[in-house]
Amino acid sequence: MNLPAILRQEASLLVAVVFVVLGYLFEHSVLEAGKPMSLIAAAVFVAVIVLASTRVAHHAEVLAHKVGDPYGTMILTLSAVAVEVLILAIMMGSSSSPTLVRDTIYSAVMLDINGIIGLAALLGGLRHGEQPYNDDSSRTYSVMILTAMGISMIVPEFVPDDRWRYYSMFTIVAMVALYGVFLKMQVGPHSYFFSYSYPRTPKTATGAPAPADPAAPRQSAPTPQATANDAPTAQGLNTAPSVRTAQNAQAAQDAKGAKTSRSAPVAEADTGSEPAGLSITIILIGVLIIGFLAEFMSAFLDSGLEGSGAPPALTAVVVAAISAAPEILTAMRAALKNRMQSVVNIAMGASLSTVILTVPVMEGIALYTGQPFIMAMTPVQTVMAAITLVVAAINLNDGQTNAIEGMTHFVLFATFVMLTMIGL
Repeated sequence: MNLPAILRQEASLLVAVVFVVLGYLFEHSVLEAGKPMSLIAAAVFVAVIVLASTRVAHHAEVLAHKVGDPYGTMILTLSAVAVEVLILAIMMGSSSSPTLVRDTIYSAVMLDINGIIGLAALLGGLRHGEQPYNDDSSRTYSVMILTAMGISMIVPEFVPDDRWRYYSMFTIVAMVALYGVFLKMQVGPHSYFFSYSYPRTPKTATGAPAPADPAAPRQSAPTPQATANDAPTAQGLNTAPSVRTAQNAQAAQDAKGAKTSRSAPVAEADTGSEPAGLSITIILIGVLIIGFLAEFMSAFLDSGLEGSGAPPALTAVVVAAISAAPEILTAMRAALKNRMQSVVNIAMGASLSTVILTVPVMEGIALYTGQPFIMAMTPVQTVMAAITLVVAAINLNDGQTNAIEGMTHFVLFATFVMLTMIGL
């Protein structure tokens, strides 16, 4: 791929670079123009950050397509968390809010679990009915999220102020240990917890899908040898010789085309044609550009909201929404393609990564600067988080989602939005 083609493809990042330059040139002029102009500028920079983060997410998907699940989903979630941590670190330097980190993590969990899973399961359920996935992954994610949030966002309520340093250091060690064991399990001998083998519908001679065998049992959780998404499987299928012939022909056709043994969380066309080195370079450049944009966005947002009576957690919701925007688009595409395993990996994995990676980084910054911030959730936040995790544990325990389960999470997300609007 030559340079002009790359520049055309990365037009969104070029636009972001232009806004970085405009921010350096006109930041003081915008701030002096008053609060309305600052809010308009903040909204524009939020949109540009989302645009740039979408390109970062695209190249994360390219890498994900090459390595397959669970590595692919891990790349997607880590890229989103990197953007979130970077924006938070920049905003902590200019914000006087001691609850910004806590509110951002809480908002991200509500957005990921209730927003993404709720909308994806609702839309996917209305289109496909029951959507299967590997329930080992949902159970693992749920218990990890509950443990991480309990340690870092509930227990601190009972820690005396004069001992916050000791507990902060313990929290850092605990989060790193939890994530280390989880990562070893996710990419090691238990990697099949986070993948699901979707049987391909065999084709007839006319190209129409062959009728399903009514005697075939419904597929359960995959074995360790199961592939990520689209690998054909014959487990439990009582097929006729003609159907098996069609399956073999289809498999041969797939092998002749592109590498499909381990597909990415979302099967996007032609993502495997882009060089991995180029994608890694653009991800790093994109994250750097987002950091510059976040600095200007933070200044404009603080100036525009000062004294406006806006909800205290609004800034945190904006940061969480920025980092989750690409994930939302990816998860919706996966749900509409009946790939609920990808949705579970993205939503639950992003929630876990947000808590278990953001907390130690921010706690480390607090220890370095000597300025603690409030991590203990409010009673309302604690109740909402508890309800969310209980509902997720019930809904995501049987290996299938449907529209009713999606609606329960989406209503919880609407409740979160309502509580934020009234300042709770």
